[in-house]
Amino acid sequence: MKVLLVDDEFNVREVIRSLGQWQDYGITEVLEASNGKEAKELIERESPEIIFTDVKMPEMNGMELIEWLGTLSYSGKVILITVYDDYSFMRKAIQYSSFDYLLKPIEPDLLNKALAGAVEAWKNEEEERRQKESGLYEDAKRLRVNREVTAACNGEHFDVDEIASSLPEADKYELALLSFYQMHYVEPYIQLLADKLCDQGWGNAFPLQNNYQHCLLITVHGQWLAIEEWMNQHFAVPVRFVGEVPLKLVAELPTSFQCAQKAMNDQNFRSIRRMSDLDDARRIQDIVAFVEENYMEELSLQRLSNQFFLSREHISRKFKQEMGMPLSTYVTELRIEQAKRYLSQTDDKLYTIALKLGYQDEKYFSKLFKKRTGMTPIEYRNDEKNWQSITT
Repeated sequence: MKVLLVDDEFNVREVIRSLGQWQDYGITEVLEASNGKEAKELIERESPEIIFTDVKMPEMNGMELIEWLGTLSYSGKVILITVYDDYSFMRKAIQYSSFDYLLKPIEPDLLNKALAGAVEAWKNEEEERRQKESGLYEDAKRLRVNREVTAACNGEHFDVDEIASSLPEADKYELALLSFYQMHYVEPYIQLLADKLCDQGWGNAFPLQNNYQHCLLITVHGQWLAIEEWMNQHFAVPVRFVGEVPLKLVAELPTSFQCAQKAMNDQNFRSIRRMSDLDDARRIQDIVAFVEENYMEELSLQRLSNQFFLSREHISRKFKQEMGMPLSTYVTELRIEQAKRYLSQTDDKLYTIALKLGYQDEKYFSKLFKKRTGMTPIEYRNDEKNWQSITT
């Protein structure tokens, strides 16, 4: 881990460097900057996890520095150093999401206590970010909720709060029971439906663990018509369902489920029509729109296949017919056009632009940009600035 000390007074930086128990807390490098402007360059190049910064400095003060960090969604921890001790300062520090603050003169115990807390908080958040990125966090949470919903449907004890935490707040809900009666692998469809319900604030979908063909929906009252219409458009498989069963409180889930299950057993259900009735050209247009909205993320035929439930081969063939080029080429064209806008309209460094566009390697980005435009990114930026100065 790296620490950055930002203070215009050399002796203050020296005091902090000498008092900090860096090795005890896993700090391998202590960097220094004399003002916020110098600190920005170090932060962009070195990405320190912990920053100690003075508040009052020339060029760029501490408050301006952490405000800038906020625009980067900085995940590290900032500890402010100041001679001020009043409510207005603390309120502003909280507003800018600083982790802690120390008063001058620096006391060794308080310095190392703040350091220990910042390191622990960063490690905890980093572990949570790692789990979320790998999907483990969400998968574990989803599994817990599914177990509670299945227990409720079985008439067993269940955690009302656990289920409620997975639902949007509402005065009352409705329940629906879906049966994928001709399928052996229904998880992608249930996940697609759950994601849609959560994104729209309509509710959530839960696979029943004692019957892999059944899925339970808990939705906000009054949203079922929109949900049924969405399923009609996006489900490529036959589905039977019983919908709009009243559910005033999550605690009443067992009773409402029994009503839905009885209706399903008595064959009082409706059916979703098949995807083959939909216009294939419209689906490809939806895919193109999705690509144009998410081109700076990692896009692949497999991701589009999972998202739209069409084969990779079908998407590849139809996409090229629609756009006149393969998916990968189209994504690259969109990224290069966005790169031009960043280069001409911002002062962002090249590796920052590359990361924004989804490229981890700055050199690869520069090589790709030159291949597409005939100029390196720096040449393009300078050419744009020269042109703008001439026209103005």
